[in-house]
Amino acid sequence: MSTSAGTASDHVVIRSRGERVALRLPVRALVAVGVLAVLLLAVIGVSLTVGSYGIELETVITTLTGTTVSDAIDNVVWQFRFPRTLAAALVGAMMALSGGALQNVTRNGLADPSLVGISQGAALAVVFAIVAAPGLDYSWRPIIAFSGALAVATLVQALSYQRRRGNNAIRFILLGIGVSAFISSITSALLTYGDIDRAISALSWLAGSINAASWTDVQILFVWCVVLSPLVLGLTRIMSVLRMGEDTAVGLGAPVKWVRYALICVGVGFAAAATAIVGPLGFVGLLAPHAARRIARSGVGLHTVLTALCGALLVALADLVGRAAFAPIQIPAGLITAIIGVPVFVYLLQRAAAKSHL
Repeated sequence: MSTSAGTASDHVVIRSRGERVALRLPVRALVAVGVLAVLLLAVIGVSLTVGSYGIELETVITTLTGTTVSDAIDNVVWQFRFPRTLAAALVGAMMALSGGALQNVTRNGLADPSLVGISQGAALAVVFAIVAAPGLDYSWRPIIAFSGALAVATLVQALSYQRRRGNNAIRFILLGIGVSAFISSITSALLTYGDIDRAISALSWLAGSINAASWTDVQILFVWCVVLSPLVLGLTRIMSVLRMGEDTAVGLGAPVKWVRYALICVGVGFAAAATAIVGPLGFVGLLAPHAARRIARSGVGLHTVLTALCGALLVALADLVGRAAFAPIQIPAGLITAIIGVPVFVYLLQRAAAKSHL
């Protein structure tokens, strides 16, 4: 299908032959996508050069092209830094897309997998598997995490819904925080009374660390991204209708009920797969959609792409800072994102509370 493009002031209009498909894209958002992609590549490049074994960027590029400079450099780049950096970017994009999906389905800008108990539900399921069945095959972790996360998401949605008033943003968040605290206490009990070796393994994973990411982890994350990303992109047109309100969406013929279920499952799937691999990463799903909205206003589809890039850049940068700022001590990326996310969450919560009293 051939396309033609024309510009209309601050928008680019792309039409297919016969104009069966037409897209009107804001120039600023397209530029933002390009800038964020370049920044992400820059962070990945720096991540591959920085560490206790310093490597020049030219040497890294040569190594990535398949030329062996030395066995030591090959080992550092291919076995440690490259899979770790790719895993950080993929996890960041997945947590960001999870937050974006949850914010759209709840029409609540405070929704985040780590705030409403989804990440904690996934974490509890995985910790239970680690403590109770340490010999369980590693590939089962995302499935186990998905089950725990989906159960918690369903519980919070059911508790926060009132027949007369529907869903309330503040009630949804407060219930999510309460359920998260309850689940975290169960997780702590498992770690306290479980086998010490298994508990230590689970504690390292719960910190949200990407230190031990391998190519197997990258492959699992990539597969989940390939499966779930087309689903969330395919739902963007209906998501734009949902922004107008549930009654308006129903009046326009949108299958609101099934779209809501699909978005919840997609959001839970993204968060569960990411949590299963690297542990809980707080506030990424909260920060990325808001950052994307502040960078450039756009439709839901392009905003989804911006959200994924913001999340990937945030976690990749957090992992780089945690690894290089206090070397040789490594700070888990989850702690860095929490330090950034808590003040932003307090600000957004106060703004939401102020609006609810108007």
